[in-house]
Amino acid sequence: MNNNSNNPKPELLAPAGDMEKLIAACEYGADAVYIGGGNYNLRAGAKNFGADETAQAAAYAHKRGVKVYAAVNIFAHNEDLGGMVEYFTAIKHAGIDALIISDPGVFDLARKTLPDTDIHISTQANNTNYAGVLFWGKRGAKRAVLARELSFNEIAQISEKTAGKVELEVFVHGAMCVSYSGRCLLSNYLNERDSNRGMCSQPCRWKYALSEKSREGEFFQVEEDSRGTYILNSKDLCMIEYIPELIKSGAVSFKIEGRNKTPYYVAAVTKAYREAIDDYFESPEKYLARKNYYMDEILKVSNREFTTGFYFTKPDGSAQIYCGDSYVRTYDFIGVVLGYDEKTGLAKIEQRNKFSVGDTAEFLTPKGGGASALISEMYNENMESILSAPHPKQIVYVKTGLPVKALDFMRKRML
Repeated sequence: MNNNSNNPKPELLAPAGDMEKLIAACEYGADAVYIGGGNYNLRAGAKNFGADETAQAAAYAHKRGVKVYAAVNIFAHNEDLGGMVEYFTAIKHAGIDALIISDPGVFDLARKTLPDTDIHISTQANNTNYAGVLFWGKRGAKRAVLARELSFNEIAQISEKTAGKVELEVFVHGAMCVSYSGRCLLSNYLNERDSNRGMCSQPCRWKYALSEKSREGEFFQVEEDSRGTYILNSKDLCMIEYIPELIKSGAVSFKIEGRNKTPYYVAAVTKAYREAIDDYFESPEKYLARKNYYMDEILKVSNREFTTGFYFTKPDGSAQIYCGDSYVRTYDFIGVVLGYDEKTGLAKIEQRNKFSVGDTAEFLTPKGGGASALISEMYNENMESILSAPHPKQIVYVKTGLPVKALDFMRKRML
């Protein structure tokens, strides 16, 4: 290690909303993944993992040296507690490496049911100071996932006070919540979808205007813009240009948000951070020389524009997006390679967005920079020549002109 730092290489923790995303995370460089624990986590929109699926996920990950953490981080109501012990018992032998918990009652049930399983305290518990982190540590928590509302200075202070007692995990990439670490009631109030039970409808991304009680039907723009204003719409967090600062903060785990995102998102973002971290520990000069490359790779994934959140200073108006709620997209995720026949030069592809003969496809690979290929020939499952692949998850065979492998991802630049 040549980074002139006493800090160990941090764990890279990637999201796994389903088995396909877990595989992508494992193959593209994650040290650990986090999955949804049945009905008890804050991503009800993800497919999540039951006991059998959790065992399959753990077996796949552990074979590749990757840890698996299960999020059981809802704020439980009385009716939730009735089935929770049974759930913990069911996953006892699944092989997970840690539970992610926010509720003290759920923590207590987990400690009693799974006394030998590590527990990480979720960011939902609002871990904003060293006293709170030590509180959980004294009760047996191994790690605290810090709130996203902390600066580098605050994280360093918490690290100093908790060193050797509780590990610290920080978010480094992904969507930011306008409410304090996800404690939002807007979704509940506006359409009865509980944010803290995994069903947030993201009203912070909606278009808003002002209204006045005596002027029914009249709406006033919050700012002078014919498109309205998105006063609660935060930019996405991206810290790939600040790996040295993150390492020096004392955090042992860097977390990527996005269990509801695509497998391509998981693969591309995980790979970019994997390379950035490894390059820095090989040589800080190498990391600095490649910073533009890391960001170029990140920008090939759909995003909402980027911010550094609270890391350097409290965000101001520049951290919000006032004129729209759409993502920035420069590349389309168009397919996943399922296999490759060296004799015919045909790659078996599962389509994810439409592509056609004549398109130039770029292949994202777990190792190396990937390569581009002109799609010169394409065939359906009956090996009949076709000109395009317009149907979702359609299986096609593509002449790539270069060897590709299963789990490579296809993307193309948007016009």
